[in-house]
Parts: sequence; structure tokens; C-alpha cells
Amino acid sequence: MTDTTTPQGHVPADLPTRIQHYIGGEFVDSVDGATFDVLDPVSNEVYLQAAAGGAADVDRAVAAARVAFTEGPWPRMLPRERSRILHRVADIVESRDARLAELESFDSGLPITQALGQARRAAENFRFFADLVVAQADDTFKVPGRQINYVNRKPIGVAGLITPWNTPFMLESWKLGPALATGNTVVLKPAEFTPLSASLWAGIFEEAGVPTGVFNLVNGLGEAAGDALVKHPDVPLISFTGESSTGQLIFANAAPFLKGLSMELGGKSPAVVFADADLDAAVDATVFGVFSLNGERCTAGSRILVQRAVYDEFVERYAAQAGRVTVGYPHDPDTEVGALVHPEHFDKVMSYVEIGKGEGRLVAGGGRPEGFPTGNFVAPTVFADVPPTARIFQEEIFGPVVAITPFDTDEEALALANDTRYGLAAYVWTNDLKRAHNFSQAVEAGMVWLNSNNVRDLRTPFGGVKASGLGHEGGYRSVDFYTDQQAVHITLGAVHNPTFGKQEHHEPSLADPEPR
Repeated sequence: MTDTTTPQGHVPADLPTRIQHYIGGEFVDSVDGATFDVLDPVSNEVYLQAAAGGAADVDRAVAAARVAFTEGPWPRMLPRERSRILHRVADIVESRDARLAELESFDSGLPITQALGQARRAAENFRFFADLVVAQADDTFKVPGRQINYVNRKPIGVAGLITPWNTPFMLESWKLGPALATGNTVVLKPAEFTPLSASLWAGIFEEAGVPTGVFNLVNGLGEAAGDALVKHPDVPLISFTGESSTGQLIFANAAPFLKGLSMELGGKSPAVVFADADLDAAVDATVFGVFSLNGERCTAGSRILVQRAVYDEFVERYAAQAGRVTVGYPHDPDTEVGALVHPEHFDKVMSYVEIGKGEGRLVAGGGRPEGFPTGNFVAPTVFADVPPTARIFQEEIFGPVVAITPFDTDEEALALANDTRYGLAAYVWTNDLKRAHNFSQAVEAGMVWLNSNNVRDLRTPFGGVKASGLGHEGGYRSVDFYTDQQAVHITLGAVHNPTFGKQEHHEPSLADPEPR
């Protein structure tokens, strides 16, 4: 098969026609033979069949991972040995970044330039955690001459990793890197909309020298494969990225097993623009912050709050720039917004566009872009004058749609920023240093960017508050999540114990005087 470009866009060479599970070092079909269709988001036509996993397939995968954990070499390797293998994983990913990006772009609808950046970030995730576990230093506490106390970290076991369909390959690496670096084995359940790039991990890990059974993959629907993984008694921890209602379900289903949970959930993040901000930078960053990755990003600053003194100017400039954003086929390097991932999601986003027309003032977009009569294309859409009671202000849309709302005072801005069930990210634009810090510390968000778009050091914690998540990953927080910390106490000198039971007692007799 050769590369082709059709009226519906680019079709990569050598696409598979089916995707299997990867369990215990082998590609296998589902036990019951079930499959599901996978669509490409430009034509919405079925281009492959993927094995649809269920409880029996998850059982097989967990059993293979459990054997690799209890009997295999991976958890017992020195951190440096695991690090070398994970650096080879990063080398392979880097060497194939163009192919990975091509497949990811075709499968998810992401613009090819952005998919390429995500592939390179995936390699960097492995490098980061490969280095971190070698540099890891655990706590030791001394009482001179009497006691030493130290922390012994141990991998926990089989990690269940459930990943979303937006930037799937990169987000898989974000979980696989620390889970494997710390010595766990894994079962990965990728999103059913985008299983293509996940299927490449098996070959990458084999080539890098990851032992058999350490990595296992089960494709399938969340309510079948994902549910079975969450409920499996031999999976002690679950890392999940997805939307908040699914997170609530996972929380409930994991509770009877008291599993470790790390969940990065939805967001409706505010971008707050004060009158003293650099408007050029603020417009650029907030346009990028909503429309990059097709708007399908959890940290999108999709509620823009603008101080009234600059509100009209900001809305005018923002709408004009949004109107110039290039919508195109995902494979085109000039494309800035591609196709949404799936027709179901396209319908959801378009329904919010229609809702927004009754809640705010439409100043850009509002439907299909010209020249794209089919496929999951949505023009970058901007609503101004949106009240905080509006659904498009309160609910996560997860597409190229933004709501802009005015405010007068710092207190009003903070109230508006916090007026949502979510609390993942916040962006603050001001040149007042005192206001910047006070506002950042008062806003209900797990992460805050000051005069910046979403640029993050991998050492910092990633996670949200309220309905946006449970726990944090990133840097040592990931090491904490994927390991048990065992405290070991050693006495060096004389044992300083209270002594019970050495004193002899006699039974009282009638001759004994009564106690006073």
C-alpha cells in the first residue's frame, strides 16, 4: 500500500486492517472473538477492526502482568538497568516520530505538526522518568547513637492504566513511563476511539528489551474492558485520565478493593485578563489555549474573563484572530485546527454551539467551516457576553468553543473564576505582581499559569481540585503513586523499652490491710 490523498484527506501507508490485544508477549484476539469498528475522523469511515476486550481478556492480561511481577526480573532490576531500557524506548520513539505523528494525526484528527510535538514529548516523558528513578533519594532520619529510620520504596504490582483519546500516545507515555520506571508491570486500556498508536507500544517495548509480560494491552470499550480492569482484585492501583462522570464511576467501583487511584478529570479553566495585561500576549496565548489540539484538551482556558476597561478591544481582537485560525485536513502542515475525533463527539460539540447561540453573542465561527461539507470539522467559535449561569460557561465542551465574560473588580474576577464544579487549571494575565500572586493562590485550581500559556516542567505536580481530579502525578508525585513507601527502623544502642511483666505480684489475702 502506498500513501494516498483522497478528497477526504491523507491515508497513511501500510495501515493495519485489524488491531489485537497484546498479552504476555503475544498478539491475541478477544476470547469471545468480539471486535469494534474504528473510524477515521475525516471521512468517518471504518478503516479497521479492533479486538473488543472483556473480563476474560482482562483476566488474561492481569495474570500475565502478575507473573511478570512476581517471577520476572523487572521489579528486581537495579534502577539503572531499567533506566537503560527506558532510554532505548525513548530512542526508538524519537527515531519514529514522523510515523507516529502520521498515524496519530490520521486516527485522532490532530494537526500533523501538533501530533509530531506530542510524539516527541512522549519520548521525553520516558527519558525524564528513566533519569528520575536513578536519581531518586529516599528519606533517612538519624537519632545519633540510638536509631536509624529509612524509607524503602517498592513497586506495588500490576498498574491499570486507562487513557483518553486526546493526544493518546503522549498521555499513554505519561503513565507508562513512571509505572515501568518504578518496577511495576502494567495493563493498558487505551481509548476505543483512538487505538492505532497504542498498538505500536508492543513492538517498541520488545525492541527496547522490556521483558515479556511487563507490558500488556487490552483494547475495548470503557464499560467492558475498563470496568473489568478497575474491578480486578489483582490490580492494586488505577491511573485514569478522562471526564469527570467516568471518574466518579471508577471511584465507586474501586472503593470495595481500596485501590490506589490517580485521576485527572475534566476542566473548565478560566483565563483571567486584567486591564494592565499585555494584550498582544494575552490574545495570542488564549487563542492558542482554546484552539490548539482542536480544543480537545483538559487544560483549555475555555472561559475567558476580561476586565471591562479592555473588554471591547479584547473581544474584537480575539474574534478577528479566531476567524483567521486555519481549519484544514489533519495531514496538512498549515492546519491549526483539524477534525474532531469522532462523529459522536462532533455532535456533542455542535450541540453546545447551538446552545451558545441562545446564551451569548456569537462573534466568530458557529458551525462548519466553509469547504468541509463532511467530516468532524468545527470552525473556531467564540461567544461574548456570556453570563456565568450559561451552560457554555459551566460545562466542559472539549472542542474549539470559547466563552468570554466581562468583570469589573478583582473580587468579581475571582468569584467568576471559581464559579464552576471544576478546578484543573487557571491562567492569569496581569503586570501587577502582588495581584498576580494573591489571585493565583486564591483561585481554585490545581495548576496556575501567570502571563503564560500551558508550558509545564515535568518535575511539577499535575492534577486538579474539585471535580477535576484526585491526586497528582508528575515528578516525584508519580514515583510516590507507583510505589509503596515502607518505613524501616533500626536500633543502634541499648533498647529503650518500657518493661512490662518483670515485677512479681502476690495474690492478696484476708490478712492484707485494706488499701487507703
